[in-house]
Amino acid sequence: MAKRILIVDDNELIVEVMSYILKNCGYDVYSLNDGERVIEEVKGKHPDLLIMDACMPGLNGKDICKVLKMNKETSDVPVIICSGEDDLEDALSQNGAPDDVLQKPFDMTALINKVKMQIAAA
Repeated sequence: MAKRILIVDDNELIVEVMSYILKNCGYDVYSLNDGERVIEEVKGKHPDLLIMDACMPGLNGKDICKVLKMNKETSDVPVIICSGEDDLEDALSQNGAPDDVLQKPFDMTALINKVKMQIAAA
């Protein structure tokens, strides 16, 4: 059975590009375009990996990640946070930190490698 990946980003183009790349690698990919439903979606469907933008309207990716990582129902779901910020690596050392970060703009190889690494580690 294909591993399920949830992509959350308010930029539809990024969602389309990531989905295309990951579907071609054999993953089952679905998406949300805002952070408001992510926590319930992860609790309900428990994806194998969550890839999420750090900065979105409403709930942002960093705050959502903290909630997910501090909840025993969802703490085991690997999270990759994507951002154009230069200081994103600092996020890995905080409580409720994501499992990895992906710097925007990203290349296809970096995305695939990070996804494979997180799914293998889960």
